[in-house]
Amino acid sequence: MITNRKRNEMIIMAIKHGIWRVTDDEVREVKNVTLDLEIELEKIIQSNPAILDDNWMIIGRQVMTEFNTYIDLLAIDNSGSIIIIELKKHKTSREVVAQGLDYASWIKSLSASQISAIYEAYIVRYSQKQNSLEDAYYEKFKIKLEEESINHSHQIVIVAAELDSSTERIVEYLSDSLIPINVIFFTVFEEESTKYISRAWMIDPQETLDNASTVVKDKEPWNGEYYVSFGDGISRSWSDALKYGFISGGGGEWYSRTLNQLSIGDRVWVNIPGVGYVGVGKVTDTAKKADEVFFEENGVEQNIYQLSNNASYYKEFLYGDDRVEFIVKVQWIKALPANEAISEIGFFGNQNTVCKPRASKWMHTINRLKGIWQIQ
Repeated sequence: MITNRKRNEMIIMAIKHGIWRVTDDEVREVKNVTLDLEIELEKIIQSNPAILDDNWMIIGRQVMTEFNTYIDLLAIDNSGSIIIIELKKHKTSREVVAQGLDYASWIKSLSASQISAIYEAYIVRYSQKQNSLEDAYYEKFKIKLEEESINHSHQIVIVAAELDSSTERIVEYLSDSLIPINVIFFTVFEEESTKYISRAWMIDPQETLDNASTVVKDKEPWNGEYYVSFGDGISRSWSDALKYGFISGGGGEWYSRTLNQLSIGDRVWVNIPGVGYVGVGKVTDTAKKADEVFFEENGVEQNIYQLSNNASYYKEFLYGDDRVEFIVKVQWIKALPANEAISEIGFFGNQNTVCKPRASKWMHTINRLKGIWQIQ
């Protein structure tokens, strides 16, 4: 959790920062330039949303709402969360925040089919491709987009060169009140006719993502138990996890960082997307890089790379890359092979590696599994 003092320091850094060019002969500040940044940024973000987040895909531009207003950009992340991206342009700071909240009230009510229609209109207007949202999503994230995951939550992201201090306090208050809102500050620098764009978040993006997970249409209090999505395949093996007692995530910081929510003693319910629920267990250690976690076999302590040939566990990214696999040890209370997984209509599903579900179907899922597995 970011303290208010730390967050205020981040705000100052976001607004007042610079770039220096360092050579053997001198250190020279790169000139800060003024241009109609937001108008240019809309095009830049549309063509390369990674400038905001690697795990976002643009699905709409100038999206007309039922209030006859237009959302600058709409994106979806690799959990199905919808991101409203509003550029400050010529609006006042307070206007852009109010507008973002207004748009969120509309987005919240949209169905999966309506979100898909927004994407189809966007792709026809701005691209030569004719693929569906599901196909584009799989092409981008290499995971299947489940209908129940589409718009299960949303986020508001304001893009600006600066905001006044009063508006910053409003955004901070909303975030502290669990409204998933954030600001990205951009500054442009120029040297020898080459422009550089610097980006800084006002609030830790993970905090906004966590807040977004609380904004569900059928919200209930979190019951203290965690959902885990385990991607069984070439990158990690459920048979290994079943045998040695662990869950894991990797392939990018978005997939692994949610493992850090888990503490020793927490209970996790594990689902293999598209297959079903395969286990429930208690966490016995915190998240660590896969090569730093050891399991005993035949009296010898070894890591998963030494023990298994079933999956890669992103071994190629072990050194100096945020795509490395992280492992959390688990003592299984009940665990099954993948071919015995439990899957029923109405079960909770989510594409975050770990999350704190607040949807009503989460309690239904847990109570149903408790009955099937005869556990408390």
